[in-house]
Amino acid sequence: MSRAGLDATEPGSRDEVWMARALETARAGEVRGEVPVGAVVVLGDELLAESHNRTVAWSDPTAHAELVAIRLAARRRGDWRLDGCTLYTTLEPCAQCAGAVVLARVERLVFGAADPKAGMAGSLGNLVRDDRLNHRARVQGGVLADESATLLRTFFRARRGRD
Repeated sequence: MSRAGLDATEPGSRDEVWMARALETARAGEVRGEVPVGAVVVLGDELLAESHNRTVAWSDPTAHAELVAIRLAARRRGDWRLDGCTLYTTLEPCAQCAGAVVLARVERLVFGAADPKAGMAGSLGNLVRDDRLNHRARVQGGVLADESATLLRTFFRARRGRD
């Protein structure tokens, strides 16, 4: 383990492959006017679910990419427990999504860009590793972080009319 209880990952690893898939999913959401965050849920080498943010399309403030992907994966498995699964997301989860990781018993959380204003997997707080809860996910942050951060930065600059 490295700093802040984060697991290490190797360049070109399976984590980078799945994070690249999450980035593709985020870009698909951006085309639809959503904040470009993407998430995939994987069991071993099998993709169970993927989603981008859908807060605009569904007029639903809870329709974050992570939450939608977790719901879809649970449906596909036929079980609300996602034991053995890894959630890949392009942005460090907020409190809502971190709570869903804990409740769904996701084994591992891998994220791209840190979110110092709302991230609850090490930045603002660490809900997914809180010893007081009945489940703790292993966490790996910073996988394809530059690509994830650039996607978000570009999106918000365009929305604000700046290049």
